[in-house]
Amino acid sequence: MGTFFTGESTPGLIDWSSMPTYNTIMAVAAGATLFALVLFVRGLAKRSALSRTEAFAEGTEERRELAAFLDGYAVAFGVFGLILFTTGLHMILTWPLAEGGFPFDNIVFGETCVPLGALALGLSIYLWRRRDSVLEAPNPLVHLARVASPVGFFTILLGLALIGIALAGLVYQLFAAPPQEPISGAFSNMPMLENGALAVLFCLVAFGAICFPFITKQIRDTGTLTPLATAAGWCLAIAGIAWGLFGAMNFYTHIGLIVNTM
Repeated sequence: MGTFFTGESTPGLIDWSSMPTYNTIMAVAAGATLFALVLFVRGLAKRSALSRTEAFAEGTEERRELAAFLDGYAVAFGVFGLILFTTGLHMILTWPLAEGGFPFDNIVFGETCVPLGALALGLSIYLWRRRDSVLEAPNPLVHLARVASPVGFFTILLGLALIGIALAGLVYQLFAAPPQEPISGAFSNMPMLENGALAVLFCLVAFGAICFPFITKQIRDTGTLTPLATAAGWCLAIAGIAWGLFGAMNFYTHIGLIVNTM
């Protein structure tokens, strides 16, 4: 979770009543969002290839299957985006982790989850309100690439910000768990292990974010996924699975940290 805080009166204790901690669910939702994005793009690419055949005529099973596919991901991205945006916005506006000695974590978690949540919500709303425009497009993948292109510059900046977070974590040793935290705390005497692992995860997401505008351009030009899209997809999928599992594990480790430092 970061550098361990010692209370003013009793070393090793944290006043958890003044420091609400919910980066556990944020990590789970972030991981789910990244992995779902990869599955969505891959699934859409396969269905877009089918859309150019006679089997995709209106009223066919293939057409209905694409409609259900879009509806399902509209719900998924809406759920994930709502969690990320609301928790991230609360974190960046109130800085709850500053009270216990983790002010940098408000930036690390809050200011990364807000844009990811906003982008997920934007995609969810578009799929919900404009599903028919996707269904009627000659190539749904190209259509969505055109729609998503304007956010490309923003994703590049977000990718650079993630690299900055990764570097800060390595230089200032921000990500090492305290010894009082179960599992992760067993490696507290090797801070570069957790710092390095989380820095790699941030960089994997950064690669996908920086590649995004180039991928959308390639899709518009070629009508299909390119090797760059495949490489970025693998990076996001690996990072998404890792973040999701790490967040799930932290439900145990953070509860243990709270119990050990009350």
